[in-house]
Amino acid sequence: MFVSSLSTSRYRSALRLSALSAALTTVAALQPALAQGTHLWTQSRVEEFEKGTPCGVALSSDGYLREAPALSEVLTTPSTFVWSVAAEKSGIVYMGTGAPATVLRVAQDGKPSTLFETRDVSVQVVRLGPDGALYAATLPGGKVYKLKADATAKQDDTNATVVFDAAALDSAKAAGGKTGSHYIWDLTFDSAGRLYIATGGPGAVYRVDPAKPGTKPEEFFKSDEQHIRSLAWDAKGNLIAGSDGSGLVYRIDPQGKGYVLFEAPRREITSLAIGANGTIYAASVGDKSHNPLPPLPVQGVGSITFTVVQPGSLQAANVSTSAPEGTEIYALADGQAPRKLWSGKDEIVYSLAMRSDGLLALTGNRGRLFRIADDGAYADMGHLEAQQGMSLAVVPSAGASAPSAALVIGTANTGKLYRFGAAASTHEYASDVLDAGALARFGRVEVQPGSTGYELWTRSGNVEQPVRGWSDWQPLKDGAVASPTGRFLQWKTVLHTGGTVGSVGVNYLPVNSAPVVDDLVVVPGARLNAQSLAGNQPTTINIAFPSAAQSATFDPGSAAALTAMKDRTAITARWAAHDDDGDDLTFALYLRGDGETAWRMLKDDITDKAYSFDAALIPDGGYQLKVVASDAPSHTPGDALTGSKASDRFEADTTPPVLNLLKAVAEESACAHAPCPMPVHVTFDAEDAASPIAHAEYSLDAGPWQYIEPVGGLSDSRREHYDFHLPPLAFGAKSAEHLLTVRAYDRHDNVGVAKTVFGAPAR
Repeated sequence: MFVSSLSTSRYRSALRLSALSAALTTVAALQPALAQGTHLWTQSRVEEFEKGTPCGVALSSDGYLREAPALSEVLTTPSTFVWSVAAEKSGIVYMGTGAPATVLRVAQDGKPSTLFETRDVSVQVVRLGPDGALYAATLPGGKVYKLKADATAKQDDTNATVVFDAAALDSAKAAGGKTGSHYIWDLTFDSAGRLYIATGGPGAVYRVDPAKPGTKPEEFFKSDEQHIRSLAWDAKGNLIAGSDGSGLVYRIDPQGKGYVLFEAPRREITSLAIGANGTIYAASVGDKSHNPLPPLPVQGVGSITFTVVQPGSLQAANVSTSAPEGTEIYALADGQAPRKLWSGKDEIVYSLAMRSDGLLALTGNRGRLFRIADDGAYADMGHLEAQQGMSLAVVPSAGASAPSAALVIGTANTGKLYRFGAAASTHEYASDVLDAGALARFGRVEVQPGSTGYELWTRSGNVEQPVRGWSDWQPLKDGAVASPTGRFLQWKTVLHTGGTVGSVGVNYLPVNSAPVVDDLVVVPGARLNAQSLAGNQPTTINIAFPSAAQSATFDPGSAAALTAMKDRTAITARWAAHDDDGDDLTFALYLRGDGETAWRMLKDDITDKAYSFDAALIPDGGYQLKVVASDAPSHTPGDALTGSKASDRFEADTTPPVLNLLKAVAEESACAHAPCPMPVHVTFDAEDAASPIAHAEYSLDAGPWQYIEPVGGLSDSRREHYDFHLPPLAFGAKSAEHLLTVRAYDRHDNVGVAKTVFGAPAR
C-alpha cells in the first residue's frame, strides 16, 4: 500500500499500487478431547456455514441457507490485479489491470483481447463514457486516456488521446507554488457528458469536457483531505465524494461548493453507493489513531509493485499492508442521523453496488460478495477463488437496480473476472469437515424445523481431505447417516426451488479406543507426601520420565518432574497415560517377583498417576510393577477397555547387611620405650541377602567415620571381606582398651553395624 506522511490512501489504494496482503493463514487448532457418549456436531450460525463451500447458495445472517444467483468465473488474466471493470449492454466487459498494466476487452464468449497497454504500473479506473468511448486512468503517470472501445488495433500511450494529465497541471501551477496530483482514484460522468476525476496528493475533483478537445481541465472542487477516493451521484445532481484522511463524505453542488455530510470513525471512504430513495451508503476502513501495519509478503502472479513514500515520489517494492480493523458501512439518509448498517471485522469492502434487493458489498481479504438489507441483515452470496474482490460493475442491460441485475466482478491475487446474477443450475452447499477425533459411528441428522425443499447427503473417510479415498455421497436413510464408519464426515444439501435449510446437526459416537500407558518408572527409596522429620528437612528426589522428550503423547504437565521425599523404606511408582477419547481413567498396580509368572494385585482403583507403598510389605528381591489403565468410569462394563505397561526390573531391599567375624588385634611393635604405639589389624565380613555391599566405614573410640575399601578394592558383591590396619595406637594406663565400630551399607542405604573392644596384646 502507499506509505505517506500526508496520510495517503491506506487500503484499497494500497492494493492498487502495491502487492496484496498474504492470504489469511488458517491455524488448524487441535480439537479438544471428547468425553464419553453420543456427540452432536451442529452448524447453525453464518460464521459456521462460512467454513463450507456454497454453490448457488446464500448464507444468511439469520442462520439459513437459501437460493442465490450463480457466481461463475469467466477468465483468469495474466495480471495480478483487476482494479476496475466496466460493462456494455451487449455484455462486453472492459478490465483495468495492474502488473502488467493493460485494458482488456472480454467478448460475450469470454475470450479476452488487449485493447490498451501502458508502461505505467496500473490502469486504475476504466469507465464507459456517454459518447461510447472508454476512459482509462493510469498510475503513477496520473493520466486519463480516451480509448476507442471498438478498436481492432492495440492502443498505447502514443496513439490514445490524453484528456487529463496531472503532470501538465504541475507545470501550470508551478508559478503559484502549487503542485498537481498524480493519483487518480475514480472517474464519473454527469448528465451533460462531462468527466469528473477524483485525485489525491492533495485531494481534489477535476472536471473536463471530452466533447471539447483541447479544453483545459478545471478544478471543480478542492479539499484539504489528502485524497478524494470515491465518487457517486445523488438524485438531485449533486456529486457525492468520499475522502481518505478524515473519512469525510462530501455533497458537492453543481457549482462546486462542498458540504461535509458525515465524518466516519474510520479514516478512508473506499466506496459509495446511492439507493433509490436517496440514501447514501459509505464503506469506511482504517484506524485514525495509528498508521497501518508493517508490510506483509505477497501471494499472487505479479511480483513488481511500488510504494508511494511521499506524494509524487515512487520507489520499487514488493510489499503490502492490511487493514485489520475491518470495515464499517454507514447509511446516510436525508434528515436522519448517520446509521451504521453493517460491520465486518475480517472483511475490507473495496466496492459497493446498489440493487433493489439490497446493497452489494465486494470484499477481501477472503474474497466475498455480501448482500446487505436496509435493516442490517446480510447474506454471503458468493465465495471468490481470489483473495480480494476489487471492483463491481452492473451490466446496463439488466437495469442498474433490478434485483436480477447482472454484475461483473474483478479480483486481485489473482486477477480474475467473474459474472454474478444468472440463474444457477444447481443450488448446493457442502459443509465443513467434521473431525470426530477417532473412528466414529454416525447417527441421525437433525435439521432445524421449518426447513423445506432440500435433500441431504453425506460422505465419510479416514483422511482429512475428502478427495482422498472417501466414500461416495449417499442420501440419508430414514433420517440417519448411511455413510460408513470413519473419523471424518461431511454433509451437503441440495436446495430445490424455494428451499431453505436452517441449522444442521449430526449425531455421532466415537468408537471407544483403549487407554495407553505411555511410560512407567519405579524408584525404590522414595515416598510421596512424606512428612518432614522434626528439626530435619528430608532430602528430595525428582521422578522424571526418560522418554518424555521423545514422545508426542506427553503433555507438558504430565512430563514435568515429580518431587518425592527420600525414604529407604518406601517404593514409588509413577506413570503417564492418555486416552484419545478423553475418557476418565482409573489405574491398578500389579507386582511380580523374579522367577514368578503370575501378576499379583498391589492396589486397585487408583485415580492419581503415582503411588507409594512400604517396601517392607514384600520380601527383599527383584521385582517388576505393571500398571493397568481402564476407561471403565466412562463406559458400561461391557464396553470398557484397558491398556497396560510393565516396568523395568527393580530391587526391594529393606534388610541391612550382616557383619560377621569382626576382629581387631593389636600387633606388637619393636619400639624401645613403653607405652609403645602398636598397629592394629582389623578384619570382618559384610554380607547382604539382596543387593551388593555399597561401602563400609569404621569409627575409633566414637570418633569420625572413616571410609574403608574391601579386599580387591571393588565393592560389587553381596559378600565383601575387609582387611586393613588402623594407625598405630598407644596402650597405656589410661588407654588400655579401644572401641572399634564398623558399619556397611548396601545399595539401598540399609546399614549393618558391629563393634568390638580390643586392648594391648598379652606379653
